[in-house]
Amino acid sequence: MPIPRRDASKLLACLSVMLMAAACPRIACATLGEPESSVQTDAVQIQGSIKAMTDHEVYRVHEITMPSGTLLREFVSLNGTVFAVAWSGPTMPNLRQTLGQYYDKLVPLAKLNHADHNHLQILQSDIVYQVSGHMRAFSGRAYIPGAVPAGVDLGDLH
Repeated sequence: MPIPRRDASKLLACLSVMLMAAACPRIACATLGEPESSVQTDAVQIQGSIKAMTDHEVYRVHEITMPSGTLLREFVSLNGTVFAVAWSGPTMPNLRQTLGQYYDKLVPLAKLNHADHNHLQILQSDIVYQVSGHMRAFSGRAYIPGAVPAGVDLGDLH
């Protein structure tokens, strides 16, 4: 079924904004799949502050407030690996840095899977990426399905 011209232009505009936000150089932040030791370094690099660290039964959450007001959460398994990242706020984090080795795989998939102008979801066996929002109100998350500790409710990864 063809996409109406007006909807196609909205889709193209939103996809362009998301890709530019992902490609623009920004301050570094957490990297998916990397060790927990990067949390302190990440906070320093983004000139942010570690707001909280919360221990759960099988993982820890580090919350970093970026200068823009965006809250970045890093979910770390007890073996010390960042298995998920999530964000909410007025700006997107640097996705190249945040997604690390998964970024180059997700960019072409984003072009193919963009369902509407406010949401994007990519479900792969090795990465799940979900983002939504509009100017000054973004939220999203990415996680490695095989690295999520047993018993973790995926709904808590936000």
